[in-house]
Amino acid sequence: MNEFQRELTSSLEKFCQDNIEPHMEHDDHEGKFRMEIFRGLGEYGVTGVTLPEEFGGAGLSYQDYAYVLETIAKYSVPYAVTVSVSSMVQSILLNFGNAEQKKKYLPALTSGEEIGAFALSESHSGSDAANMKTTAKKVDGGYMLNGTKMWITSGGIAKTYIVMARTGGEGAKGVSAFIVRDGDKGFSFGKAEKKMGWKTSPTRELVFENCFVPQENLLLEEGKGFNVAMGGLDRGRVAIGAIGVGCAQRALDESIKYSLTRQQFKQAIFDFQGLQFMLSDMATETEASRLMVHSAALSLDSGTPNSKLCSMAKLKATDTAMKVTTDAVQVLGGVGYTSEYPVERFMRDAKVLQIVEGTNQIQRVVIARHLKKEYEQHA
Repeated sequence: MNEFQRELTSSLEKFCQDNIEPHMEHDDHEGKFRMEIFRGLGEYGVTGVTLPEEFGGAGLSYQDYAYVLETIAKYSVPYAVTVSVSSMVQSILLNFGNAEQKKKYLPALTSGEEIGAFALSESHSGSDAANMKTTAKKVDGGYMLNGTKMWITSGGIAKTYIVMARTGGEGAKGVSAFIVRDGDKGFSFGKAEKKMGWKTSPTRELVFENCFVPQENLLLEEGKGFNVAMGGLDRGRVAIGAIGVGCAQRALDESIKYSLTRQQFKQAIFDFQGLQFMLSDMATETEASRLMVHSAALSLDSGTPNSKLCSMAKLKATDTAMKVTTDAVQVLGGVGYTSEYPVERFMRDAKVLQIVEGTNQIQRVVIARHLKKEYEQHA
């Protein structure tokens, strides 16, 4: 971490301590999202970290972005995820949008005034995203969308949605990408999901019933939607990996602080070797995950993304988050299972990190494909 990154994370820590931490126990219980917190993060300059300054972004690196997400996640995984998904929408618009689309939609997103959401999954097409059923039929002046999208992060609070729909035949080549705005006629929201974790981040079904999308809201051209969707995956996976590191780090911090003060048999429980071994493993796995995430981020910054490494980083960091948070509950014992301490919340929040941006089983498939290709080339 360089001096700029230390200053950035140190001041961001203070913002999170003052503005996020005091609300999290209550808001997790109530399932409450505070737009003022997100806008505060925008005013702080971390809702458009990697976007160019001409569109209101900070123009920073993906390594900087990884530290930002890790820091926010130490206080709230859901707010970090909200920043991450909105930032992914920004990167899609930057990389695949035309000049008018960038000018129209990016400033409100990079400033944190609005939130972006990404709509790919459906009830019968999660990992098999190319099997989607939502359709976009060509009509005069644009397209008519019909269908539903499921498990959409920030559904109902986002204003700009990147929606994948089928304009052609079966498979990936028949998918196109559209920009849809909250309030568009024919676009509504289904039920809010009741979830194990991420309770302050709303997850909703999107419903399209003869929703007209003008021609100018098509990204790229017909049949290029899957390219758009896949184009954001490497960045999204690094982001979720960084959030996993922050989640694990907070659980580790809580475990060490507690074990240094909690006494049993007339000594701090930290002094028991069995616990020292657990904490040492937790710390080692967290640091290893951080290094892998930053290695993947460096590949993004270099302009030559290493997709295998991005999948590895997401896999490693989120599996680590699940293991470390589970061990943290064990270290704290009975109180770790109560909401008196935050480790149970971080354990619940960690679980879905293994599922989003491609399940960790899918990450292994991606990694294996890269390995096969690499070794066949050298055979």
